[in-house]
Amino acid sequence: MSFFFILCANFSSSSESSAPGESSGYLLVHTNGGLNQMRAGICDMVAVARIIHATLVVPELDKNSFWQDTSIFSDVFDEDYFISSLASDVKIVRKLPKDMSGVTKAVKHFRSWSGMDYYKEEISSLWEDYKVIRAAKSDSRLANNNLPPDIQKLRCRACYEALRFSPQIEAMGKLLVDRMRAYGPYIALHLRYEKDMLAFSGCTHGLSVAEADELKKIRDDTSYWKIKDIDSEEQRSKGYCPLTPTEVAMLLTALGYPSNTPIYIAAGEIYGGDAHMGELLTRYPLLMSKEKLASVEELERFLKHASQMAALDYIVSVASAVFIPTYSGNMARAVEGHRRYLGHQKTVTPDRKLLVRLFDKVERGKLREGRPLATRVIELHKKRQGSPRKRKGPISGTKGMDRFRSEESFYVNPLPDCLCQRQSSLSTGTSSAIR
Repeated sequence: MSFFFILCANFSSSSESSAPGESSGYLLVHTNGGLNQMRAGICDMVAVARIIHATLVVPELDKNSFWQDTSIFSDVFDEDYFISSLASDVKIVRKLPKDMSGVTKAVKHFRSWSGMDYYKEEISSLWEDYKVIRAAKSDSRLANNNLPPDIQKLRCRACYEALRFSPQIEAMGKLLVDRMRAYGPYIALHLRYEKDMLAFSGCTHGLSVAEADELKKIRDDTSYWKIKDIDSEEQRSKGYCPLTPTEVAMLLTALGYPSNTPIYIAAGEIYGGDAHMGELLTRYPLLMSKEKLASVEELERFLKHASQMAALDYIVSVASAVFIPTYSGNMARAVEGHRRYLGHQKTVTPDRKLLVRLFDKVERGKLREGRPLATRVIELHKKRQGSPRKRKGPISGTKGMDRFRSEESFYVNPLPDCLCQRQSSLSTGTSSAIR
C-alpha cells in the first residue's frame, strides 16, 4: 500500500452551514509588509471576519513599506473573484458604505497569534459600541494551530484559491512560465542576494570593504531597523545569511544538477550584479529572469510596482519543477506552502548553517568539490525537499510569544488541515529531467 494526499479544504460534512451569519458590522484592514506578508495577513483577516461575524471591506495594501509601492488591491489581486469566490464564507464589500464613513471606528492592533476566544470575546465585544472595527495590522494576527477545522480550511481556500492575482499579472506570469518551460523543466531560484536583504541582515561575506560599508550605512540610516551593529561572520555561522551566488553554484553542482539546467532567478536586483554572479553564471549559463524573458514594453506596467513584480516571480516559482530558496523569508515560505498544497511539489530548503561549514572547508582546501562534497550535501538534504509531513509545533521549552513565534507558519505547511491522506494499492511514479 502507498499513501497520497488530496485537497480537503472545503467545509467539513459536520459543519452546520458554510453561509456567513448576520453581519455585526464592518472590518477594515490595513495590511503591512511586502507582497507575501500582506497575502498571509489578508487570508487571516478573511478568517477573522468569519469568526467575529463581520462584513470585510476589501483590504488596503501597505504603501509605506520599504518598497513604497502605490498599488491598490485590484492592481495586484483579482478583486471581483476574491469577493465572489468567498461569498458563501464571508460577506466582502469593495468600500465602506457612505453612511458608515463618518462613524467612530474602533482601531485595534489585534494581538498576535490569537485564537478563537480572543476574537469571539474581546474583539466581538466591540460591536456593542462600534459598527466599524479597523485592524491596524494584519500579519500573524491568527494562531497557526488549535483553531476549528473549518476556519483552517477557510484560510486555505482564501490563500490558494480566492486570492489569485489580477488578470494582467496572471497573463504575464503565464507568459513567463511558458517561456521558461520552452527550455525544459526548470529550477526557480529565490536568490535573496539583494541590497536591502544584505543591509538588514548584516551579511557581508565575500563583499569588498566598500560594499560592506555601503550596506552598514543603509542599515544605520533606516530608523525602523533596530539592530545596527551586526557581526557578519557570526550571522553566517548560525545560518542567518542568504547563500551567496557562488555558494548557490556549489550547492547546485553538489546536488547533481547539470550545467544545462534552466534556472529562473526570482529576485530583485542582485547586489553587485555580474561581479557577484560570475561563478553561478559560468556553471549554469541558462540563467533567466523576468527582464531576460520579457521585453521592456511587456514589463512596463509592472516595473515601478514592487508587489506586482514580486507576484510575477511568485507565479513562475510555484509553477517550477524545483523551487530553491536561498533564505527563509516571506516569499520562500509562501511559495513552499503553495507548492505543498498543490501536491508537495519539490522544494529544496538549503541547510545554510551546515552548508557554510562545508563551503569553508572547500575554501581552506580541507574538502574537495566533486564526490566528497556532493555526498555530504545530498545526505544533508534528503529530508529537505518538500515531502509530506505535519506542520511543526513550537520549539520545546519556549514560552509566551516566543512559543508562538517558534511554530511553523500555517502558510508554510497546510498539512494536516487542508490535505487529507488517502491509501492507494497502486504505486504511482513520475519521471522528470530534473530530479
